[in-house]
Amino acid sequence: MTLEAGWVPVALSASIEPGTSAGAVVDGKEIVVWRDNSGKAHVWEDRCPHRGMRMSFGFVRGDHIACLYHGWQYDTAGQCRYIPAHPTLEVPQTIKVPTCSAEEKYGIVWATASTEASLPDINAAADVAPVRSLYVECGAGDVIAALKTIGMGDLNGNLGLLALGEDQLLLAVQEISTAKTAIHIVLLVQSVSDGGGKRKQYAQWAARLRFDLEQMAEVA
Repeated sequence: MTLEAGWVPVALSASIEPGTSAGAVVDGKEIVVWRDNSGKAHVWEDRCPHRGMRMSFGFVRGDHIACLYHGWQYDTAGQCRYIPAHPTLEVPQTIKVPTCSAEEKYGIVWATASTEASLPDINAAADVAPVRSLYVECGAGDVIAALKTIGMGDLNGNLGLLALGEDQLLLAVQEISTAKTAIHIVLLVQSVSDGGGKRKQYAQWAARLRFDLEQMAEVA
């Protein structure tokens, strides 16, 4: 799914701490996922309008993110507010980074460029504990088809529910390119503190899953 088509999972919430940023790719489009110091997540095009430097290489300062190259600072709406080389300049409103809408649900950061899309919903009332983001060398369609063969049900867009014994995992699928996919995995728990030992167990399970998915893709 593209950002223009609907909500796309782009990171585990736990992987983006306040005051940090990370680069990601959705259907070949580079984005930056960053969290301001108040804890709110933002998703933008990963490019400074000045010289095209990746914003994910920059620094978060309160509710601004600054480009690494020349220090241009942007507010949470993507508007440039400060240019260090011209500190008294009233920055033109045209200097702005393209932004996406960003929301957090199920311990995952979601983004979209659509104004009409609804966040995926699965009947999962429990809390979640992050497991890991898994990067697989095969296409999203093949990943989803393979996940269904191992029992992933209740697929809602790019979000699926998989039961393993008494445990349930949520798997959110992000298309990186035609040949690469990310799966953001969280464990449903009764309380956040319950995830402890099982997170390592399912991180190891996920590593085996990646091998199996890539083997299936080679056979296909």
